[in-house]
Amino acid sequence: MKKRRKSTLFAIRGDINRKTYVSGIVLIICLAVVFWSLLSYGNLVNRTFLPTPDQVLRQFAIQLQSSTFWHHVGISIFRVGAGFLLACLLGIPLGILAGTFRFAEALLVPPTEFIRYMPATAFIPLIMVWAGIGEWAKVIVIFIGCFFQLMLMVADNTRSVSNDLLQTSYTLGANRWQAIEKVLIPALLPDLMNTLRLIIGWAWTYLVVAELVAASSGLGFSIMKAQRFLNTDQIFVGIIAIGLLGLMTDRTFAYCHRRFFPWLEGGR
Repeated sequence: MKKRRKSTLFAIRGDINRKTYVSGIVLIICLAVVFWSLLSYGNLVNRTFLPTPDQVLRQFAIQLQSSTFWHHVGISIFRVGAGFLLACLLGIPLGILAGTFRFAEALLVPPTEFIRYMPATAFIPLIMVWAGIGEWAKVIVIFIGCFFQLMLMVADNTRSVSNDLLQTSYTLGANRWQAIEKVLIPALLPDLMNTLRLIIGWAWTYLVVAELVAASSGLGFSIMKAQRFLNTDQIFVGIIAIGLLGLMTDRTFAYCHRRFFPWLEGGR
């Protein structure tokens, strides 16, 4: 029995039960905390640079009671949400277009492939010239970080839809636009949901970069402000807060995937 469990555990794409899955998550978190504790409590790293876990927890509790902290959280959520939504509004239709028609692929994909390798930070001087230093400048940084990757991934999702489905719809009397509306778009939705789940994660990673643009609020701003005064416990709190917010959005997309496409494997 034990041998069988081992072979299942290390089988390629083998299934494991939920208890084992959760145990693995708890184990890796405990190991990370133990390693952190050894470095900080053991004074292997100066506490100015690596605060102890209890320092971070105390600072987190203090921040949770602060209205300023919640203001930073709210403004960061707005910036990430606005940048991501804008990328979706433009990237999804263009991606479907590029994945459906070869002429659109020829027009859209080559320049997008080129631009996507340019770091979003390189656009910050231009963004400040074009959009100033207000809220939209931060939103545009996140938009640039998401849009080009999203468009290409949606185009790939669209191309991955089986051509047999489209041919079958033509056989049953559908015209071109009916095939797109009734067959192509519904068929790509599960993969599209996974793509959006990935892109929202990237949006959160661009938050700190976006809040370098003359920001006076937001979690990224609070991290940079804490860095100036070597308040590393506050830096940890900001990083953990961004991680938790990102995890919440990820779990939301995972839940939606399970809820809307229950017949498919995935969305864990």
